[in-house]
Amino acid sequence: MEKQRVLVEKAGGVATLTMNRPEALNALDAATLEEFLAALSEIAADRSLRAAILTGAGKAFVAGADITAMSGMSAAEARAFGQRGQAAFSALEKLPIPIIAAVNGYALGGGLELALACDFIYASQSARLGLPETTLGLIPGFGGTKRLARLIGPNRARELMLTGKTIDAATALAWGLVNALHDPAELLPKAREAAERIAAAGPGAVASAREALAFGLESGIDEALAHEAALFGLLFSSKDAREGMSAFVEKRKPVFTGD
Repeated sequence: MEKQRVLVEKAGGVATLTMNRPEALNALDAATLEEFLAALSEIAADRSLRAAILTGAGKAFVAGADITAMSGMSAAEARAFGQRGQAAFSALEKLPIPIIAAVNGYALGGGLELALACDFIYASQSARLGLPETTLGLIPGFGGTKRLARLIGPNRARELMLTGKTIDAATALAWGLVNALHDPAELLPKAREAAERIAAAGPGAVASAREALAFGLESGIDEALAHEAALFGLLFSSKDAREGMSAFVEKRKPVFTGD
């Protein structure tokens, strides 16, 4: 039986996805993308889940797309492969629950693009990040040319993409590419701690906050504020909002049900 390329574990309302091709530094090929899409569908359908973590087995998060597999592709095949990767990463970005990237090692090319599609990134102090595609005569093809600039600004994005250089974790933190650095042994526990905090919050409120943020990035300020006000008002019709405010007044922990 062939080894699973993407592992899914669930506990306490949190799912952990592990890219599981350590012998290939978790490089992304067509079969891995298909397993990844299937794992995302499983998570999206599980209403008991409130948050997720994405990491890699071994010494890499994801070292990139599988260059050996790509080297034999025609232009049409490469375009289809890029579109499939984009579809997978868009599905990741649109998960109904937040997902934290726990970058435990190399996150290069498609690996960094994968992390960029998550809600935010924690990294090991030994992590290395970059988009080295231009050094292969290529460009990022899984959404990196769009998501990176939105996160760190166009000037830093140009520097990283055009030079193809790899940066260390401290530089990634200084650039705003990652949210926090942790000792390798503490990376997953810290990601789990953040995921559990998200899981303990009102799921409708978390979903609305993500929606408002995403909408605001694509809209003018007046339109974004109107959308925020609409979501804010809508939440007052939820049982969870009433529970959250009552718990605050009564000085107890809220019990959210997703209603």
